[in-house]
Amino acid sequence: MPWQRLDANMSEAPTPLRSPPSPHSFSEWGEGRGEGQQQAPEPTAAPHPSPLPTPEGAWGEGTRAAQAAVRVVTLGCRLNAFESEVVRGHAAAAGLEDTIIVNTCAVTAEAVRQAGQTIRRLKRERPHARLIVTGCAAQIEPSRFADMPEVDCVIGNAEKMHAGTFRALSLADSPRVAVNDIMAVRETAHALVDGFGSRARAYVQVQNGCDHRCTFCIIPFGRGPSRSVPAGEVVAGVRRLVEAGYAEVVMTGVDITDYGAGLPGEMSLGRLVRHILRHVPELKRLRLSSIDQVEADAHLIDAIAEEPRLMPHLHLSLQSGDDMILKRMKRRHARADAVAFCAKVRRLRPDIVFGADLIAGFPTETEAMFAGSMGLVGDCGLTFLHVFPFSPRPGTPAARMPQIARATIKERAARLRERGELALADHLQSQVGSDVELLMERDRLGRTPGFVEMMLAEPAPSGQVLRARVTGSTGRRLHGRLLAPTCAP
Repeated sequence: MPWQRLDANMSEAPTPLRSPPSPHSFSEWGEGRGEGQQQAPEPTAAPHPSPLPTPEGAWGEGTRAAQAAVRVVTLGCRLNAFESEVVRGHAAAAGLEDTIIVNTCAVTAEAVRQAGQTIRRLKRERPHARLIVTGCAAQIEPSRFADMPEVDCVIGNAEKMHAGTFRALSLADSPRVAVNDIMAVRETAHALVDGFGSRARAYVQVQNGCDHRCTFCIIPFGRGPSRSVPAGEVVAGVRRLVEAGYAEVVMTGVDITDYGAGLPGEMSLGRLVRHILRHVPELKRLRLSSIDQVEADAHLIDAIAEEPRLMPHLHLSLQSGDDMILKRMKRRHARADAVAFCAKVRRLRPDIVFGADLIAGFPTETEAMFAGSMGLVGDCGLTFLHVFPFSPRPGTPAARMPQIARATIKERAARLRERGELALADHLQSQVGSDVELLMERDRLGRTPGFVEMMLAEPAPSGQVLRARVTGSTGRRLHGRLLAPTCAP
């Protein structure tokens, strides 16, 4: 089947949107970046933020009705969840009705298989709905999904971000497959969504794509080369979010520590953080999504040390604690580099909380090599673990390496998760008796600066930053009480 370009204003600047996600938006939403995929029947929040309702008044009734006609099912990473809200807005604006859009993940073969299962299930549930498939799996293997009888249309990762794509889809003679060469994309990534999440937290995309070639990862071929949103556009977007009532903004992308790629001058992620905090003084909290610590620039380290509004929580792309495995993954750091980075940042910012992606059972991993990953939890002082049991992705070098038995992979992943649960419980227990600034997400649930969940004894309005005292821990979240009814400064 020939691939076709939708020529309806594909070069236009996308229109900023505000999006009102519902639990249905993320019914297949998974976390993280790296090897493997996790799914949950409802939005989850470990270790990253979860989507919640937007501020009142963000949408008119007519727009809400149009949105209800379009269901977006998101598989995979936080960036996919962000982009799903762009897709939802474009589809609604184009007048699409009785439509299901599946935003797929391609990080493993299992993720692609699950995408197919999800598509078949959704079509059984709504046999008369139009079903559109997009995302990384659709970008990499468009014919696989176009050949499914349940699928009406396949669109690529670049195409899904343009309103013109969905206007074209509203026409009777729209092409069935609209996927172009993502590696040819050179324009900057797009900061499109005014916000999704609760009144507390919103997200701004600052970067897209990846120029690295980790041996386990297919994502560069789904996302294309690294490209960055100009700093002025990011700052303007953050200011708009703050004016809309958001207390916290999360900077997101595929490889945000590569920020600055394709931009003129000496721009970097650290410089961007400084720009945001300097030019949007009303922003209460700025948070980073997953970073590659080997790319962290000196300005970022300084900002972590000096900027109290930059939240003390970093999720690191570590992947393994063994040097040989790291080389075979084609990572750009050694174990000692990771340990040294964490020690340096903790010395500069003692309240820092680290999370990390770790892969269990990478090809050729011995028990001794796996012990290096287990030990990394303590050596780096990790609190939140996102553990991926290795699953070979066809088309990657790692899929051609000598594989570990599946039972061994599952057993190692279970041990690593158990180690992570203990680390989290220890960290939470250490917080009991302390006072924290809590960003309220909903009802009685809030988040500390270190991104720990905390349940209050009394309800509090979403979006407020309140002082609270930690009174206990369940091992998974904190419990506490408000110290005062007034907002923290």
